[in-house]
Amino acid sequence: MAVQMPVAAIAGLAAVNFGFRVAGPVFRRRFTIPPRAERVLSSAAAVMLLSLAATSALTQGHGFAGWARPAGVAVAGILAIRRVPFPVVVIAAALVTALLRLAGIP
Repeated sequence: MAVQMPVAAIAGLAAVNFGFRVAGPVFRRRFTIPPRAERVLSSAAAVMLLSLAATSALTQGHGFAGWARPAGVAVAGILAIRRVPFPVVVIAAALVTALLRLAGIP
């Protein structure tokens, strides 16, 4: 019985996701979004992504994650802005975080 609930939840979410993906092309010609709303929705997506990244970088559980993690994220952000290859960005961020934690900075 305990296994059936997650399987049912996964199947339900998959069905809803499929429905949304099919609804886009089906209703594309029937609804128009005003240009201002498109700009707002575009900005909203960026704000949501930034807030998710900030929450993940700065908190752990219900408290502050310490200074090592935000420093690693900052290094990753700087390298990403400079268009450094993604594997180098990830390795540099992990290296900065690990070195700061090794130095005793939480």
